[in-house]
Amino acid sequence: MQHVYIGRQPILDSKSKLCAYEILYKGSVKALSRYSSASIINNVLNKFGTKALLGDRKGFVKIDEKFLMHDIIFSIPTEFFVFNIDEGVPMNEKVVERIEQLHAKGYSLSLNNLSIDEDTTYMYRKIFSKLAFVTVKVKQSSKIHLEEMIEEIHKENIIVVAADVDTAADYNEAQALKCDWFEGYFFSKPKILENAKYEPSQAAVLKLYNLLMQDVNIDEITQEFENNHEITVQLLQFINSGAFSFRTKISSIHHVLTLVGRIPLAQWLMLMIYSKSVTKEGHSPLMLMVKNRTELMENVLKILQPNVRSNMLGEAYFVGVLSLIDAVFKMPLSKILEQMNISDEVEKALLYKKGVLGEIYQLVHYIEAFNTEEIHLFEKKFNLPMESIERIALDSMRSVNQFEKPEVA
Repeated sequence: MQHVYIGRQPILDSKSKLCAYEILYKGSVKALSRYSSASIINNVLNKFGTKALLGDRKGFVKIDEKFLMHDIIFSIPTEFFVFNIDEGVPMNEKVVERIEQLHAKGYSLSLNNLSIDEDTTYMYRKIFSKLAFVTVKVKQSSKIHLEEMIEEIHKENIIVVAADVDTAADYNEAQALKCDWFEGYFFSKPKILENAKYEPSQAAVLKLYNLLMQDVNIDEITQEFENNHEITVQLLQFINSGAFSFRTKISSIHHVLTLVGRIPLAQWLMLMIYSKSVTKEGHSPLMLMVKNRTELMENVLKILQPNVRSNMLGEAYFVGVLSLIDAVFKMPLSKILEQMNISDEVEKALLYKKGVLGEIYQLVHYIEAFNTEEIHLFEKKFNLPMESIERIALDSMRSVNQFEKPEVA
């Protein structure tokens, strides 16, 4: 039986709000051809589960002409997916009729990764009113014709999704073209200025972190928190938001230190700074990405070293939580680490991807890039069962989805 690797890529709006996911999938390394639309949707519904993979958002899933025209498509629930119609599907009379039927039944439809030229608008104009989305390849399109098409489809209230937005330059170009949503980890590759300075509140976070990691009196740590009111308020909101399960509400930093402990508090303090605050809208995509990385780092380490000690698990956590700290502080990572009391193992992993933690950190990047060949090589190197990393990745998705849910009053 052929094995399916499955993943997801975030789709964000112009305010960096997480709106949806694209579902990514490949066959096993021995057969890397794409699975059919029916197979992947079946895997999402029956093997992985929509809640685990998507949370409360919809998943864009690519469909070909064969699946589009098969009546099995009407058995798929309308609430979970956006059917992303492949660019190669011909817009003949039967296809247009099927699109109209799906639209009438409440399905969300999209055109998948179009390269826009002078013929594109004419080719698809007849179905614009039936579409909810159009995803476009900005870098492979004619800018003049792309601007014209975006203007026309916006009149139909269609959301334009820019695909393959991987850098700040890609993002700026897509914004200038008035794309609405953006797909890709563009926020994970921030432009760092060597002379950038971080804010006093960020410097205070580093000071608090170092106090927590050193043998400093608890009253001194409490006082330092109280001297930074904004940080204290955000941290208490965070602690009470569902991340921890306490019988009573936590009301003071002294209480947090007593119940949680210094190292867990330092870990969550670093994670907390990725979000200005915990709001009803949930956490920032950057924070969710870091949360996913910490889950992957810890859980992969556990299968590599079943008897791993808590201090090394803590180091694995810190690799994940510090991996995007330069995006927050707008400083080179090496400069930030100079000011922090971290171990050599964590520093080597973050800066050079060296050591066991460094190899796991590299694997995390492979998972995010959906590089199934490298994932398979990692499993082979450490004699892991083929589905080990896939299960861990799915468990991390579940954990992040649960983490994101705001507290219900």
